[in-house]
Amino acid sequence: MTGRVVLVVGASSGIGLATALAFARLADRLVLVSRSGDALAAAEQACRSAGAAAVDVVVADVSRPGGAERIVTETLARHGRADVVVHSATVMGYGSVEAMPADVFTAVVDTALHGTAGLARAVLPVLRRQRAGVLIGVNSLLGSVTVPQMGAYAVAKWGQRAVLRTLQQETRDEPGVHVCVVSPGSVNTPIYDQGANYTGRAPRPPFPVVSPERVAAVITRLAERPRRHVSVPVGVTNPFIVTAFRLLPRLYDLLVGPLFRLAALTRTAVAPTEGNVHEPNPAGEQTRGRWPGRKTGR
Repeated sequence: MTGRVVLVVGASSGIGLATALAFARLADRLVLVSRSGDALAAAEQACRSAGAAAVDVVVADVSRPGGAERIVTETLARHGRADVVVHSATVMGYGSVEAMPADVFTAVVDTALHGTAGLARAVLPVLRRQRAGVLIGVNSLLGSVTVPQMGAYAVAKWGQRAVLRTLQQETRDEPGVHVCVVSPGSVNTPIYDQGANYTGRAPRPPFPVVSPERVAAVITRLAERPRRHVSVPVGVTNPFIVTAFRLLPRLYDLLVGPLFRLAALTRTAVAPTEGNVHEPNPAGEQTRGRWPGRKTGR
């Protein structure tokens, strides 16, 4: 299929931008959504150059009241329908549950959890009227496991996964409407530098790292061949980590802290920061992060 109307929420950076570009290369009509107008303008131009049949932009925050409804209303006003909807908007927070300020913790959770629920409430009635369409939520390995110093993000992704799995069950009555879940592991995007941080050390993506384009390729395949009842992992180690978390909890808990400090934190000291949790940082938004020497296979 080509010429679909594809709505990408969180389209100005990382997985969302890679996904928008992947659909642009398929000559689809895009509606790109982000909090950051400046970064969104760059994404719009990149998608036009990549071959999109049309590109519209909506500057909005899906986690704010009324944000999802406005996004869907503007999409329908411009195109009359929505065929594929991708929720990739997320913000990162590093730090213990005790150390992270309550407003930062809440905002990290709101973007993934309430943003997904709000978008679903706004768009699923449209897909039901059409009797066709795909809603794809970009979840995470941390939607299935927990890691110390990443409690806010884990809560956000566990909650988001629960919403998406419930929606899969609740849309069984409409065979043409699909809800899909993608669960990447470590992805080379700017989110590690953009996130809130209360650990005292600069973060990095732990090995093995995949490229955002690889995740985007999974998303475009799901748009054409939806899978209802599973969460599609992206990353070779994901199944092993999830299995250890579920079947070997004592061993997992013994190892996860030291491994996190070794693999996911650098030796560079940093001051506490709320990052882009409350306000976007357009200068830091791009498809890939700054780890060119790491394995970023497509």
